[in-house]
Amino acid sequence: MKIGYLLLLTACLSGCFPARLYLKNKPNFPVDVFYENQRPERPFEPIRDLEVSEETPVRAGQLVNKRLLKRGNDMQEKELLLARLTLQAKKLGANALVGVKYTYYTSATDNGYSMRGLAVRYRNEEPSGN
Repeated sequence: MKIGYLLLLTACLSGCFPARLYLKNKPNFPVDVFYENQRPERPFEPIRDLEVSEETPVRAGQLVNKRLLKRGNDMQEKELLLARLTLQAKKLGANALVGVKYTYYTSATDNGYSMRGLAVRYRNEEPSGN
């Protein structure tokens, strides 16, 4: 009886809860990224505030029975936004982005987003190449 229960529990745990690969595969950006609630341990000098933003029409997949149920971007879209922001920082010679913040809004017809952060250079280091 106990073996049957263990087999059932093991089968359920392995099949009921799919693996979350996106948590294991951390994206590799060209500069270090620190969100609003994080700070680098190394001293740095600010270069410039950066921002990427866009407005797109509401997609059919966001609507269910003409009601907007899915708002904002998914994780993959957010990573692409962050990649664009980090490339801007890299072009300026930054080593990191500090205070990165993602905001979005959704209206009846449009989705809008903004991702911003401060491009910084670590003190006593050469600027990163283009």
